[in-house]
Amino acid sequence: MRSSGDGGSGRGSSAAQSLLFTEALPALDRDAGYRGPTACKAAGITYRQLDYWARTGLVEPSVRPASGSGTQRLYGFRDILVLKVVKRLLDTGVSLQQIRSAVGHLHEREVEDLAQITLMSDGASVYECTSAEEVVDLVQGGQGVFGIAVGRVWREVEASLATLPSEKVDGGGSTTDELAARRAARRSVS
Repeated sequence: MRSSGDGGSGRGSSAAQSLLFTEALPALDRDAGYRGPTACKAAGITYRQLDYWARTGLVEPSVRPASGSGTQRLYGFRDILVLKVVKRLLDTGVSLQQIRSAVGHLHEREVEDLAQITLMSDGASVYECTSAEEVVDLVQGGQGVFGIAVGRVWREVEASLATLPSEKVDGGGSTTDELAARRAARRSVS
């Protein structure tokens, strides 16, 4: 077990991890990007929070950042997953400083590794637990703690995004949404 940001590399065995997460995770569409309002809906946050967190560097869009007036930010699945984790941490009273540290730690992990993490907090620090034993050790410390199973949040975000619009990103970084595709098809017929 380690506190977020301490640089440790504790990883639990896959047998212990399977105790925490028993359901298979769905495959990601790595070519999908989601506009701000969609990211807000999936993460359960306001557009004002999304904009502030992007401008302050807490959670920036990885698919396409804003590049001037009128451009649309595009968030990837991982971004939205982190947004939802940030929201849960804020709702439980964790300080923004600790959240920034936890987000930095989450960005160091491969996206598939995130599903195997349970974040625990005593209100002052955020800890990463990758095995059932680590969770028990933290809880037995005597303080009240809460946990966020990132794999569960992953599934919630997947379910939300399945019903919301996305945009495909081509190799050059440009995107086409459904409406733009219809307009282009109409122009080619005319």
